[in-house]
Amino acid sequence: MTPSIVRRPQGPFTDLMDWLDGEVRRVGVSPAVPIEDFVEDGQYVVRAELPGVDPDKDVSVTVEGDILTIHGERHEEKKEKNLQEHRYGSFTRKVRVPTGTVASEVKATYTNGILEVRVPVKTADDQAQKVTIERGE
Repeated sequence: MTPSIVRRPQGPFTDLMDWLDGEVRRVGVSPAVPIEDFVEDGQYVVRAELPGVDPDKDVSVTVEGDILTIHGERHEEKKEKNLQEHRYGSFTRKVRVPTGTVASEVKATYTNGILEVRVPVKTADDQAQKVTIERGE
């Protein structure tokens, strides 16, 4: 039995969505990268869905000040397509990380299409400290 391709129904809504998708590509808006963040075991964790990318060649993670940047590119395979909902091209997501983050302590892993970045959270000493007042001359 040979598989059959089912064409999606055409109509005003479908045409509008296709047009919007084309406009997004035309003006160069980055494709969305879904992320989630949370705190776990004293670490700020950011997870980004990046299926189909090679983390060794196509993804970079940088920390500058209190901004974590995930940048990469998803390459399109040249094939005849009936329906295309995947987004291709370069993408960038920026996330604010806890103040005082030390870039060398940030760790990133890529497993099953999920990039996970772990940032150690520095806890401030919440106890009050008495400050000695010195007299000026």
